[in-house]
Amino acid sequence: MEDFEEEDFRPRTALPGELRDELRRRALDGADCIRLTLARHQGLGPAKESLRPVRLGDAVVWQLERLQGRQVVCRNFPAGEQAASALDALLDATGAREYHFAGAKGDLHVRITRKGRALVSRGKAHPGAPASVPPHDRAKDVPLSRFDSGALLRVIGLADSSGAVRASMRGKYDQINAFLGEIDALLADGALGTSAPLRIVDCGCGRTYLTLSACRYLRFAKGLDASVCGIDRNESVIATCRRMADDLGMGDYAEFVAADLADWKPESRPDLLLSLHACDTATDLAIAAGIRLGAGALLVAPCCQHDLQKQLRSDGPSRAMLRHSILRERFADIMTDAFRAAILRVCGYRTRVSEFVSPEATARNIMLRATSGLKPGQAQPVSEYMDMKEQWNVVPALETIMGERLSKYLGG
Repeated sequence: MEDFEEEDFRPRTALPGELRDELRRRALDGADCIRLTLARHQGLGPAKESLRPVRLGDAVVWQLERLQGRQVVCRNFPAGEQAASALDALLDATGAREYHFAGAKGDLHVRITRKGRALVSRGKAHPGAPASVPPHDRAKDVPLSRFDSGALLRVIGLADSSGAVRASMRGKYDQINAFLGEIDALLADGALGTSAPLRIVDCGCGRTYLTLSACRYLRFAKGLDASVCGIDRNESVIATCRRMADDLGMGDYAEFVAADLADWKPESRPDLLLSLHACDTATDLAIAAGIRLGAGALLVAPCCQHDLQKQLRSDGPSRAMLRHSILRERFADIMTDAFRAAILRVCGYRTRVSEFVSPEATARNIMLRATSGLKPGQAQPVSEYMDMKEQWNVVPALETIMGERLSKYLGG
């Protein structure tokens, strides 16, 4: 039998032996490895894969995350042979690609070109790297995690007795955090002034999820002297809110009033007016109250909106769209918020309309953010508002509610 010389059949784009050994050793070192990421530049597998150690209970496992297109798939491997095999599969990849190893002892970046050339760069050690393997479910940096909010979440019903957020309340929890993020943005812009205390009004406060959360966040996470007043027409709801405020020891700076917004008059001008999902024209009542009271800023997330749906005429060029109830409803929602934003501008508020939270948390995720400081009744905002009214031949509920306060700017 003829003898053949041993040949190296490895692909020319294989990792050089020393680099492969180093990446393998460091990736399996739980005290060093933060994450190893493989990014491919050809269609030879998932576009991106990463491997990292995570802690599940008392055990450390290696989590493999694969991204192909928009789909992300995760799989956990126990330490030992299975984790080593998953790592070897990444290191044995071929073609043009990049490895980025993020390590507590320093980063290592390896780029393999199409011709098999290895380009290497190294980074310094991470001074803030965790001393141990991080848990799988790391706490996100959200406003409600920036202070001891356990008692608050239990009292308002977002968390169970152990402090864990209830699955059924996850959407509301995300909404509150997003709303508090909007308050952060106002503070950063200097839109809330420097007065003390910071006076907040929550219109249609309901179960006071937002009212008490905003107040405690500003006091305990931001260190501000904040007071809040929740308004709702339902006296039994207000009684419940008062009990919750007392349970949290907030009686000195959290007030709740059973009143109609149109008639309510506070002792002083509010710095910030909030409204989270007040139904239909209740949102318009909240905006009208904010303008009437001269609020420094308004954060309003509307809920269901029906008033303009009844006024829209299904004839002319819009007939093809408005004959479909779902399109009529959504168009009326957009138009209602457009009119609200326009009226706020007419009344001297800089206004921005945006999505404030993921649609997964709530389909009603539009935010009207308005800050005072413009001269009311300027020609351009008035002209835009009147043109929109004339085009659609409607009268927004907010105009009707505001009456003479708005008509004086419109020339009525």
